[in-house]
Amino acid sequence: MLTMDQIYDIRFRFFEKGESISQIANALHIDWKTVQKYVDMNDFNLPAPKLASEKQLCPKLEPYKPTIDSWLEEDKQAPRKQRHTAKRVYNRLVKEVKGFDCSYRTVASYYAVKHKEIFSGSKEGFLPLEHNPGESQADFGTAVFYENGMKLTGKYLELSFPHSNKGYLQLNYGENMECLLEGLDAIFRYIGCVPDEIWFDNTKVIVTKVIRGGGRETTERFNRFREHYRFKAVFANLDAGHEKGNVENKVGYHRRNFLVPVPRFISLPDFNRQLLEKCEEDADREHYRHNETIEELFAKDLKHCHPLPKIPFDLSGMTTATTNKWGKFYLNKGLHEYSASPKYSNTVVNLKITSSLIIVMDEDYREIVRHRRLYGDTKQQSMEWLPYLKQLAFRPRALKYSGIYDLMPRSLKKYIDSCTNTETGKVLKVLAELTDRTGFDSALNTVNQALCYGTADAESLKNLYRRLYADVPELPPMPLGTDIPKVKQMSASLVEYDAFLKRGGITNV
Repeated sequence: MLTMDQIYDIRFRFFEKGESISQIANALHIDWKTVQKYVDMNDFNLPAPKLASEKQLCPKLEPYKPTIDSWLEEDKQAPRKQRHTAKRVYNRLVKEVKGFDCSYRTVASYYAVKHKEIFSGSKEGFLPLEHNPGESQADFGTAVFYENGMKLTGKYLELSFPHSNKGYLQLNYGENMECLLEGLDAIFRYIGCVPDEIWFDNTKVIVTKVIRGGGRETTERFNRFREHYRFKAVFANLDAGHEKGNVENKVGYHRRNFLVPVPRFISLPDFNRQLLEKCEEDADREHYRHNETIEELFAKDLKHCHPLPKIPFDLSGMTTATTNKWGKFYLNKGLHEYSASPKYSNTVVNLKITSSLIIVMDEDYREIVRHRRLYGDTKQQSMEWLPYLKQLAFRPRALKYSGIYDLMPRSLKKYIDSCTNTETGKVLKVLAELTDRTGFDSALNTVNQALCYGTADAESLKNLYRRLYADVPELPPMPLGTDIPKVKQMSASLVEYDAFLKRGGITNV
């Protein structure tokens, strides 16, 4: 399996430099079938994760790879003739690492790949001096907005086309890999094609290292995205913002024209679709330098773009987290706390991350719970009570010994304390049902109403919820037809009842 740098080199030589399959194979000392494979490849998604039942043990060399990697990294500072060979690495492992029992062939195979990865050098090109059709620039801007009444400070991705001066933007909650990839994908799909070349700044979202001489080391997820959509990534020189002047101007222009006054909306995806439509309308104006409209010049940009890939790219990120004794875990350097489930305390859970969601999954990638993704540099927590309530409903007696009791809102603890031991389990089960139906806030509001009425049983909780949230319409009185005769009220004669009772042998009733 080749590294992404090697794959990029193959595709760069074929698509950009026009080299043939055999020329590339000879130059890189790779079998021509391997070259053909990566030239034809159109899906750069990560392989589907293996289920826990299918996972195999790590290769025998796995415990020693960090040691080998550190030796090869140190070789960067050593003279070329004083660097490790595969044989030297093997001999040092045998001599210096206790318990090492791998073969020389295993070490040599790993060395060949890792050595080429570390010492392969940069393949990135330099910035062109003029803007050609099909060339684009990307950058982020900052904006405040209200979503469903909540004030948020977010970021918007701007993609501009300097040749025509057309631009598109997509608003999001932050500036991270998920926001970048989702924004670019949405714009690509809206215009129906992919630019041949995109300029970026040296954001940490993409660039992990700036190499002397102009090269960049970029993240693997970005590399996969770039190869999947087949665009060339060009990075501006450090402290040279003027090289991306068009997109920086467009960031300010769109903020002033599309994000003033501060936008208010219910759904961010719906608002982003409106932003794309506004960008189309804005392109009908005349270009600031040419006697043509922006839209007319953009037609030339589109001719130099290429089609969308047929296979969708998975834009989400995958990672893992270790939960604590309460089944909770932390992200963003420990600032953001999320709940999983008491069933998954002190264990490793899988996480699927999008720009707006954190989806928690078990070892076989089955969903446990999902959270709205938290943003910001302050301590925050997101608690989804449904898994906890379901678990406690089966073991109500363990509630006050689990630590979960202390996490509950004060009113909920007060209500549970007022329940009898036999009623507690039923109440927890009802609370789980209500939370599953309309969310924990509505369940908690029902509890607060129950405290006001002094009720502490499951049936009363259900009735209060129905009155608050079932929205049962009040029916008007049933109308009576004209064909129904009016009946007068009959008067009762108690004397006749007394006589009847006496005949039956009943007296003094």
